[in-house]
Amino acid sequence: MIDANTVQDLCQKAIDMRSESYAPYSDFLVGSAILTDDGKIFTGCNIENSAFGPSICAERTAIVKAVSEGHRDFAAIAIAGGKRDGELQYCAPCGVCRQVMREFCKPSFKIYLAKSAADYQEFTLADLLPESFGPENLE
Repeated sequence: MIDANTVQDLCQKAIDMRSESYAPYSDFLVGSAILTDDGKIFTGCNIENSAFGPSICAERTAIVKAVSEGHRDFAAIAIAGGKRDGELQYCAPCGVCRQVMREFCKPSFKIYLAKSAADYQEFTLADLLPESFGPENLE
């Protein structure tokens, strides 16, 4: 159990770290403070970069293609994956893809993880990204 003073200290350190943020693109400043099991506190802040990500997944490719064609509302996505010469597996989206989905999709957005057309698992974005951060948080 973490005592109230420690929690307050962590919160204040996070607030203070906002002043160290490097956010020239979004101007959205974030600070953090994490407490280790042995009582150490590490702080951090957001640091943006003009090269936002060196690779892109299938899910993001589909979303980007749709958005670049003027589409902004989505109902569902199916994802299939596995080794080149192996069997398909239920392939869940990575964390970055989940967040990109959250940018354009409601928490009720459907995600299908497919081994075949008839063998799939169904989730909502809220299932895979609970307590998500979305565009409405910046309003």
